[in-house]
Amino acid sequence: MPLVHGALLADRAPGRVTRVVLHDVDAGRLRAVTRVLAEQAAGVPGAPEVSATTDLDEALTGADFVFSAIRVGGLEGRANDERVALAEGVLGQETVGAGGIAYGLRTVPVAVDIARRVARLAPDAWVINFTNPAGLVTEAMSHHLGDRVIGICDSPVGLGRRIARVLGARPGEAWIDYVGLNHLGWVRGLRVAGRDELPRLLADPALLGSFEEGRLFGADWLRSLGAVPNEYLHYYYFNREAVHAYQRAERTRGAFLHDQQARFYAGTEDPAVSALDLWERTRAEREATYMAENREAAGAGEREADDLSGGYEKVALALMRAIARDERTTLILNVRNRGTLAALDGDAVIEVPCLVDANGAHPVSVDPLPDHATGLVCAVKAVEREVLAAARSGSRATAVKAFALHPLVDSVTVARRLVDGYTAVHPGLAYLG
Repeated sequence: MPLVHGALLADRAPGRVTRVVLHDVDAGRLRAVTRVLAEQAAGVPGAPEVSATTDLDEALTGADFVFSAIRVGGLEGRANDERVALAEGVLGQETVGAGGIAYGLRTVPVAVDIARRVARLAPDAWVINFTNPAGLVTEAMSHHLGDRVIGICDSPVGLGRRIARVLGARPGEAWIDYVGLNHLGWVRGLRVAGRDELPRLLADPALLGSFEEGRLFGADWLRSLGAVPNEYLHYYYFNREAVHAYQRAERTRGAFLHDQQARFYAGTEDPAVSALDLWERTRAEREATYMAENREAAGAGEREADDLSGGYEKVALALMRAIARDERTTLILNVRNRGTLAALDGDAVIEVPCLVDANGAHPVSVDPLPDHATGLVCAVKAVEREVLAAARSGSRATAVKAFALHPLVDSVTVARRLVDGYTAVHPGLAYLG
């Protein structure tokens, strides 16, 4: 939230956001983040008015935009997602594979409830969803909000920025040909002044080795693909190495973040401590260790300093400005397919470049994906649909099917054990009969 608030503070244009209402189910977290935001706004003229409430209906009533970033089950839930999966020898990452399915199963019912409340209390509001798994949750909410819910992610933005940087282009002047699902997409071209510069990158080993994805996937594999995958595809292309790296790690990512966040909130209880400074140090550590196991497994080294500054808050601000002020722009977003990818139906949420104006986000026509990418996208979308069906019906058999059909779960027997393991540690999955 402080990143989004920082973006709002920097917006000086007419029609900017003037009021922010924070909502959380935990009053202590609300107090801490409210302190951070107050320090951010100190001395800034025209800063938005900030209030806080644990009453969701109060927060939603009359809203123009709803920024939804929730974590059902907290970071303890994420750590449990990782542990249960790794015990079965499969990936427990929060958006990919077994961990993503478990997270989706307990998040979708809550996200659907939020969508229904928005439809009732703020029917003209636009919902910006950053809750993971972002594509799946956005699709669940779209059943109740239609095109008024839009998913955002900073991964495609960061990838496009890195590619443009190594090619000597300004990111704002480059057209990123990016297609797929959330955390499952590929950059297939980067056009500057009408010229596709990606072939120049793929042909130059030195350039490929100069940015994160080039080191993560390796120059030979990128040339074989003829594209640059989203970093999360490392979990698919190098799954065995990723699982081994996570199994060897001293702590899972979720356990690390759980302890880190606990220290942050405890620290904000001391009025002598700057909550903003503490938050900035915490965020910097979080960003620096992002996907550390994958980088270690690939020998990709540390993250670049330019990649530690976030990004989703800029997407959120640009999206709000485009809709509220009809400042037309192009952003990579999670929206309903509407015929963009022929292999998927019109209601499937995909991640593609969109033209955004006062009427919302409109996916741009794109070339078909190659067969290998189409197969992966269709397989993962089928899993997402089973997750939605399980959340809707409460069917244990459907939940087992979701796990068993995922490309990174290698056995129906393992899928059954995963459902048993997750229902044992997550009270929120008790609805699965």
